Amino acid sequence: MRIITGSARGIALDTLEGENTRPTADRAKEALFSMIQFDIEGRRCLDLFAGSGQLGLEAISRGAEHCVFIDEARDAVDIVLANAKKTKLFDRCRISSGNFSQYLKNAAGREAFDLIFLDPPYASGYIAEALELICSGGLLRAGGRIVCESDNGTAPVKKKDIKNGEYHKEKVMEQVFGGDAELMERYTVVKTALYGRSRITLLEEKKEAEE
Repeated sequence: MRIITGSARGIALDTLEGENTRPTADRAKEALFSMIQFDIEGRRCLDLFAGSGQLGLEAISRGAEHCVFIDEARDAVDIVLANAKKTKLFDRCRISSGNFSQYLKNAAGREAFDLIFLDPPYASGYIAEALELICSGGLLRAGGRIVCESDNGTAPVKKKDIKNGEYHKEKVMEQVFGGDAELMERYTVVKTALYGRSRITLLEEKKEAEE
């Protein structure tokens, strides 16, 4: 696993072994950053389920101003710290160990971000909970975006569904919003796409949710 481009291009990152940490595959990561390539420069980012820190570090390498990294596992935080130093991006990082929901509750009204990465363990259901807290806490700046990586399962998608908007809407409702239609109404789905078993979904908060 390496930084794809930018100031730290080509630097290999350390990864954490274990079932709870699942690095984003290179193909999915390239697609993810192509979605937000014009939303990175000078931005303030949050990598909420940091793991190895690859998403936040990639963003900084591409010109993001700063990134906050949060992970509940102490050994994951140690890996992020090592990777931040290896890439020489440490001075633009804040790295902390803690529960994601507690962090979001504490940050409400005190912090705000232009770009938030949500890539929790598959089947955790944490994305929907995080989206609720981000919205209620005013943690996404106006014009900001949230990138979610969720699990679309291992079953192959039928050819007829690949370009079927209703299929993808139903899957986003289930995988990203946890079946909560009211929560889904607070966000605009800018784009969603499949890469292997990973679904990458780009969200914006609706204006009325910020009023």
